[in-house]
Amino acid sequence: MLTAVLDGDGLAGIAALAAREVGSPVAILLPERGIAATSSTVGASEPPEGLPGEGELSLWAAESLAGTNGLLPKGIELTVPVVAAGEEIGRVVALEVPEGRAGSTVSALIDREEVLRWAGLAALTELAVIEARDQLAEELRGSFIEDLRAAGLNGEEVVRRGKRLGCDLSGGVVAIAASASSGKPRYMAAIISSATSSVIAEPLGDRIFALIPATDQIGRPNAAQSNAREIVKRVRPHGPAAASSHYSDPADAGRALEEAELMLDVVGRDPRLAELLEGGIPSGVYRLLFRALASNPAEVMRFYKDTVEVLVSHDAEHKTDLLNTLEAYLARDCNMRVTAEAVYAHRHTVAHRLERIKELCGLDPSSGEDRERLGLGIKAYRLIEPTLPR
Repeated sequence: MLTAVLDGDGLAGIAALAAREVGSPVAILLPERGIAATSSTVGASEPPEGLPGEGELSLWAAESLAGTNGLLPKGIELTVPVVAAGEEIGRVVALEVPEGRAGSTVSALIDREEVLRWAGLAALTELAVIEARDQLAEELRGSFIEDLRAAGLNGEEVVRRGKRLGCDLSGGVVAIAASASSGKPRYMAAIISSATSSVIAEPLGDRIFALIPATDQIGRPNAAQSNAREIVKRVRPHGPAAASSHYSDPADAGRALEEAELMLDVVGRDPRLAELLEGGIPSGVYRLLFRALASNPAEVMRFYKDTVEVLVSHDAEHKTDLLNTLEAYLARDCNMRVTAEAVYAHRHTVAHRLERIKELCGLDPSSGEDRERLGLGIKAYRLIEPTLPR
């Protein structure tokens, strides 16, 4: 049986060997690990009718371990526990041979219960192999994402390491960043991993980072971004999440992660922006700013300082509402009456505030070019607001 483990036959191979020895079907059930394997009837190519299926056996084993069900299902002839570190984690069972189907001839010298115990020991060995493999993959995923976030990697290295993890990033990538407000980052990572094939998802601290390849997506960049938005919706009940835009060059995978994390910082502070980005209304401008922020944060900060920083400072110092009035005015196509209704102020008050904005900024909200600069300045402010001193 240990040879079956070493040869890579897994639990199914162990169960098949045990079945040959005991002369009847054998099931190995490790419900706490979500693992089960059942042999077919000895000498038969199909599992026999009239015996409990793998799902039913797994449910019984889980309930039995929890102490909620002590009754053996019909069809189980013999059962032995699987024990690890003094704790029972599963069962190995021998099933009855259905009438009309002869099992193999078993020597009277064969201790069937002892065979099942050996199968349990071999299952523990296989479990250790599985857990070691999973841990190695987890460490590789974590180190890959950490390396991308820390210093970046060249395109060839990104593709090579991605393929080692079953993820082809040669066609580009969309990144996701999420924060586990539920305190279960691994659970959120599992949700992301189960949502699409070939994804790399790994918790780092209380945050989860994921890379979604565009290579295996039908429609590629657009499909990858659409897929990422759907994943964000799925995980959002468990904490804030955000997706980057598509980066076609694998070497930019680190920038994609940085953009996603920047977006996470912003949407975590301003749920309204999360809804706008999700709805796709101003996402083009915002995503351009996010990219600029990821590649050249000093330039975005400079643009903010050159446009609306003076309004933010004035509002904070004098308890005025110049920035919100300007934002409302621009969002309503510079309609004074509609803006006044939106900010609960008289039309003359709005006009006075706009004049004050012009004096402070040196930019005229009624001028087309200045209006565009002010609008972008407000968007830049919304993005960098979480990083500004309070």
